[in-house]
Amino acid sequence: MSGERGYDPILLAEAVRRMVARGSERRYYRFRGGRWYGGIATADCVGCNLRCVFCWGWRVRDRPSGAGRFYSPEEVYERLASIAGRRGYRLVRISGNEPTIAWDHLLRVIELLEADGRFRFVLETNGILIGADKSKARDLSKFSSVHVRVSLKGASEEEFHLLTGARREFYRLQLEALRNLLDEGVPAHPAVMLSFSEPRAVDELKARLAEIDRSLVEEFEEEYVFLYPHVVEQLRRAGLQPRVAFEPDNIPEELV
Repeated sequence: MSGERGYDPILLAEAVRRMVARGSERRYYRFRGGRWYGGIATADCVGCNLRCVFCWGWRVRDRPSGAGRFYSPEEVYERLASIAGRRGYRLVRISGNEPTIAWDHLLRVIELLEADGRFRFVLETNGILIGADKSKARDLSKFSSVHVRVSLKGASEEEFHLLTGARREFYRLQLEALRNLLDEGVPAHPAVMLSFSEPRAVDELKARLAEIDRSLVEEFEEEYVFLYPHVVEQLRRAGLQPRVAFEPDNIPEELV
């Protein structure tokens, strides 16, 4: 972690972007199919602006300049479309780290998928950059094939700081991302890391979400820590014990 006060994830995003984006290209370390969402093709990107203690992709996150290789938007589209087409998936995504850091690259990938017309794109993001800049939500509103899953790191500012090491005030931008997206007509829902949350904090978060839009409570997705060996070690070093967590080979179907 980065000390009691914490870091600025917007500044970190720019520093990371310089390592993982080159012109229209971005670094990726893996392309895969998987059972999430009932079947989805995934491009795992390199580089994130948060340092979540439960992150399963932390090795790539913490060494972005040496991970994977650069791919053009066209190459990413072709690989996603090939995996999805071969396996009969309707859904595709960019995951692994934070997709919004290389914004122009992301938009071009979505443009290519939209022109293809066969797939729906799930944008998995911590939302901070969209919360800080409403024009990004406006950019996404041009597409009909996008759904945004905003992953909230905890149920409060205090949990956000505990889990990410970032400054508490940046938690608000995750909520602002949801507001910005809905204001621009972009389908979106919150997925909230609840492994460390007290029930009261969850109730208070749902009240905050309802003030933005009641649909955010109705579509509230629960997210929990998966106990991969390296995640267990990270939690041990941080002195954190999840209230609820799951072994990777025993994940409930409703979380997949």
